[in-house]
Amino acid sequence: MSSQPPETETHEVTLSRDEQWVVHAVLVGYIDDSLDEDETPPAWALELLEAIEASDGTEVFTGLQTRRLADVMDDYLGREEIPDQDYVHGSDVADRLEGHLESPGTA
Repeated sequence: MSSQPPETETHEVTLSRDEQWVVHAVLVGYIDDSLDEDETPPAWALELLEAIEASDGTEVFTGLQTRRLADVMDDYLGREEIPDQDYVHGSDVADRLEGHLESPGTA
């Protein structure tokens, strides 16, 4: 008898248009930095960018994608000089992602 494969943890994350824009810009910057260092951008970053570009405002991320996006957003928000609007919208996204990660099963 074969066992069922484990269910992948997912998080349904709703982003405003401004939040989508900040996430998009952060991911593009992350991918560009990889290319500038002659590295292949990580598949997860490309997948997230593709998901954000195709999104209607709500996206379902795996647990790993949620964690990695939260980390990238935290890194961006920790920079000294980012536009005020990016900080406001980026902080909202980072808080929402962390909330999902702290409360598995919430959408």
